[in-house]
This record gives sequence, structure tokens and C-alpha cells, in this order.
Amino acid sequence: METYHSEKLVKYQINDQEIVVGFATYEDAENYAAQNKGTLVEVGFKDGNDNPQLTNEAELVDRKLHYVVEAGPEYRFIHSSDPEFRDFAERLQERKSHLDEESPEEKYIANAEIEISEDPIIVLKNGEFESVTSRERSKYLKHAHVYEIGVLKTIEA
Repeated sequence: METYHSEKLVKYQINDQEIVVGFATYEDAENYAAQNKGTLVEVGFKDGNDNPQLTNEAELVDRKLHYVVEAGPEYRFIHSSDPEFRDFAERLQERKSHLDEESPEEKYIANAEIEISEDPIIVLKNGEFESVTSRERSKYLKHAHVYEIGVLKTIEA
């Protein structure tokens, strides 16, 4: 069954090949590759920009993962598809409820952090909550190296 949403996929063209990323799961990428005559690859975004590089540094294909961020030992990125995401999200909602009783400044800051609807990622620093970001914005944070599962296919003329 196809569960990926083509409107969330991002395509990059390199010479006569196209790299597609943005899959919600590893299985979605597998299905897309099978249906579109593509090959599963790991794509790294390591220069603080949106420049894809083919790599195998995070071993996403071998580990059957779809998304990993490395930003040094003090940072941890928890994707919305990670099992522990719900626990952290619930704790953030409790924190938000408590802040609703606080000053307008604290309410504003809390709401700006928590209400990201586009594929949310919780960022921890030294085990403590730091922020909420999106998958796309994670490419530009903390000198992060972002790795995504992708599908490589030849562009037919």
C-alpha cells in the first residue's frame, strides 16, 4: 500500500539523474523505488545548505532508516516518526499548559516553539529540551549533518 505523499517529496536533479527525498518511512521509499524503477540511496545534507550528496555515512539503507541527524554528542534530534517522540511531545504539552498561566511573553515564546505542524523534530541539548524544528529546517541548524533515505532514478529523455 502506498503511504507516501508525493506533495511532500523533494526532487533534486544532478546531470541526468533525479534524487527524490522526503519520505515519511523507509518502507515508503522502498515502495516508491519499486514503482518508479529507482534505487534506494542515502542522501546527505552536510554543508548547512540544501545541497544533496550521495553518501553512506549514516548507513540508512543497511539500517533501514529514513532520517538521521548528527550534530555532535550534545545534540539529539527526535523525529515525529521515532517511538519516543510522543512522550516528549506530551511533556511539551504539559509544559505549555503550565506556561499558559504565566506572563504573555512566556506564552508567546512557548507557542512559537511548539506549534510547528510540518514534520516536527524535537531538538534536545544535553538531554534537555531546546526547541522544535522541522525536517527541512534541521539542515541549517547546529552545523548538523542531515541524512535522508532517497530514491535515485535516471531521467528519461
